[in-house]
Amino acid sequence: MQLYDELVARGLIAQVTNEEEIKEMINNGKATFYIGFDPTADSLHVGHFMALCLMKRLQMAGNKPIALIGGGTAMIGDPSGRTDMRSMMTAETIQHNCDCFKKQMERFIEFGEGKAQMVNNADWLLDLNYVDVLREVGACFSVNNMLRAECYKQRMEKGLSFLEFNYMIMQSYDFYYLYQNYGCNMQFGGNDQWSNMLGGTELIRRKLGKDAHAMTITLLLNSEGKKMGKTAKGAVWLDPNKTTPFDFYQYWRNVEDADVLKCIRMLTFLPLEQINEMDSWKDAQLNTAKEILAYELTKLVHGEEEAAKAQAAAKALFAGGGDDANMPTTEITAAQLTDGKIGILNLMVACKLAGSNGEARRLVQQGGVFVNDEKVPDHTFAVTAEMLKEGVKLRKGKKVFHKAVLA
Repeated sequence: MQLYDELVARGLIAQVTNEEEIKEMINNGKATFYIGFDPTADSLHVGHFMALCLMKRLQMAGNKPIALIGGGTAMIGDPSGRTDMRSMMTAETIQHNCDCFKKQMERFIEFGEGKAQMVNNADWLLDLNYVDVLREVGACFSVNNMLRAECYKQRMEKGLSFLEFNYMIMQSYDFYYLYQNYGCNMQFGGNDQWSNMLGGTELIRRKLGKDAHAMTITLLLNSEGKKMGKTAKGAVWLDPNKTTPFDFYQYWRNVEDADVLKCIRMLTFLPLEQINEMDSWKDAQLNTAKEILAYELTKLVHGEEEAAKAQAAAKALFAGGGDDANMPTTEITAAQLTDGKIGILNLMVACKLAGSNGEARRLVQQGGVFVNDEKVPDHTFAVTAEMLKEGVKLRKGKKVFHKAVLA
C-alpha cells in the first residue's frame, strides 16, 4: 500500500484539492509541506499529536516537513473554534513558547540540512508594511467569501474583532511566503482550518498565476484532536513536567472503547494489518488494545524506558499491588500542614486532583476519593504528617492515582 492510500485507510484524510497530484507527490517524496502551530502555551499537548505523527510519516517517505511556528499570527489569535478572543501575549512569552515547541518536536521530526525545517512567521509578518499588505494581499480577498467561512460565521453573533478578521489573510500569506522562499508546495491542517488554507492556495494562484501548483489537504478529526488535549484535570501536555509519563499513559489507557481502535489507526505506527486484526476484539480484549495504545504513544513522546515504567506501574496498581515507584508524586511542605495534618480537600487541590475545594468536596461526597485504598468517609477527613512521611496513595475514581509525601 502506498503512503497516500495508507493515510486514507488510517482515517487521516478529510478533504483535498488536486487529489491525483497530491497522491503522486506524497507517494514519491516530492512534497515540501508545512503544518502550523500557534505557540499559545509552553508545551504541545495531545491535540497536536495527529499533526506530529503525520509529519513523521511523511518525512519517513522522503517528503520534507516545515514546522511553522506562529510567532506572528499568535499576535492576532486564531478565531477558529473559539467563542471569545484570545488573551494577548507578549513577544517574550511567544518566543519562549516557540523554543519549547522545538525541543518537543525533535522527538518526532528530524531537523537539519535537507531534512525538516522549523520557521517562525514572525520573521516575515512583523516586518510587513500595513498599506502594502492592503494593496498586495487584501485586494485578493473577498469580504463576502470570508464572512461565509465557518470560523467567522460562528463568531458573528458574539462579536468578531477586526484584529481576528485578519487571521485568514495572515495565514494565507504564510503559504504564499513559504511557497516563494522555501519551495513549499503543500499545506496540511485540520477541518477547522479549511477556509484559511483555501485562502492561501487562492492567494498563490492570484499572485503567481494559475499554473502555480499549491496543494491543500486537511486531516480528518484534527479539530476533534484538539479536544483530546482537554480533560477534567486540564490539558494533557507532552512536557513531562506538566503531565507525567504515568498520567500520559493513563490518559490513553482510559480512552472510550469506541475510540481506541480509531486512535491506534491514526496515531500509532503499528502496521495496518495488525490493527485490522483488532477490529473483532471485544470486552477484555479492548483493555489490551488500550494498553497497546497507551504504551505506543508514551514510547513515542517519552521514550521506551518511561513507557515501560508507566505500564508496569499501571498494571501493579490495577492488580492491587503496592508498586507506586513511578506514580505521580506531590511533595507537601510543613507550611501546608495545620496542627500536623492536612485536610483531604486541601490535599486534593495541592495534588491537582481537583481544581477547587468545592470540586474536591463533591468528589468525596460521591464516594470517589480513596486514601491508601480506603474510601474517604467525609470531607472532614485529614491526612497526618506521619502518614505523609510513609507516602500516601490517593485515588480519584477508579483510574486516577497519585502519591503525596512530606517534603
